[in-house]
Amino acid sequence: MIQNRRSFLETTLFTALATQVGPSLRAASPNRASLRPRRLHPGATVGLVSPASATWLTEEIAILKETLEALGLKFKLGQHMMDRYGYLAGKDADRAADLNAMFADDSVDAILCVRGGWGCNRILPLLDYQAIAAHPKILLGYSDITSLLIAIYAKTGLVTFHGPVGASTWNKFSLNSIRRILFDGEAITMENPKIIDDSLVVTKDRIQTITPGIAEGRLVGGNLTVLTAMLGSEYLPDWSGAILFVEDIKEEIYRIDRMLTQLKLAGVLNKISGFVFGKCTTCGPGEGHGSLTLEEVLNDHILPLKIPAWSGAMIGHIESKFTVPVGVHGRINADRGTITLLESAVR
Repeated sequence: MIQNRRSFLETTLFTALATQVGPSLRAASPNRASLRPRRLHPGATVGLVSPASATWLTEEIAILKETLEALGLKFKLGQHMMDRYGYLAGKDADRAADLNAMFADDSVDAILCVRGGWGCNRILPLLDYQAIAAHPKILLGYSDITSLLIAIYAKTGLVTFHGPVGASTWNKFSLNSIRRILFDGEAITMENPKIIDDSLVVTKDRIQTITPGIAEGRLVGGNLTVLTAMLGSEYLPDWSGAILFVEDIKEEIYRIDRMLTQLKLAGVLNKISGFVFGKCTTCGPGEGHGSLTLEEVLNDHILPLKIPAWSGAMIGHIESKFTVPVGVHGRINADRGTITLLESAVR
């Protein structure tokens, strides 16, 4: 009872402040307490939205509905979820309207993005951040959804979740993170699986320490390409003391180099306390010879920072993935390759 009253008062106070000062003045600060959404529970309703690329196959939606039902959850479809406008899931105003409506709808307990692709950056100016702060709820997704996760955290302080989209593979590994973090509210430690098959040692999903040590800070990150496309905008948080995690897919190594250079020149890398690189799926050297390796690029940019850092985390365009809360205080151990939540991400 006391905890419920406290959570109510915290939410009410935050809403009042957001209304008075406006969302553009509420940039996420490392010293400000995050606004946590309510946890999931059996019978909760999940709002399904397509804020980026179009969903082409109705079978994907059928599978997603059955998956949610198997988890004991209900679902509500966004009005424009199956719209198409070229490669986008409808016009910008309509995609933004679906997301705004799901946050404002008190019958919706959480919001799941059906897929990523491209398009979320286009709708950032159209989101109602005051209404989002007034109705805090779980927002889950990855890839292009990165821009929504980071912008909403930056504007409102609401903890968001970098994890599966609706079209992802909802396997045992991924569901374990979701259940423990979003349903049970555990402050878990995330660690890559250590499976030894016919080999004498672990050969798959290994981690690699860049700089040993332990770091603490707010967990902030997502897709590297999307993140760098947001630089210079008003939709990024204060990076001071943050732990930055990134991942990517189908990017040649020189592009990873270019984007990390951009983060460095923008002053982001010099402010963070720790760094985690997830998976770079199908990231090859490209045509020609003489390419740097991903390991060399990470060493060039991250080693000079002299902060705890490691690569190979189960974050990214892979079937088995962590759900990482954006805006929660966490700790990384670069020697062991772990991410530990130091507080519950939900209330």
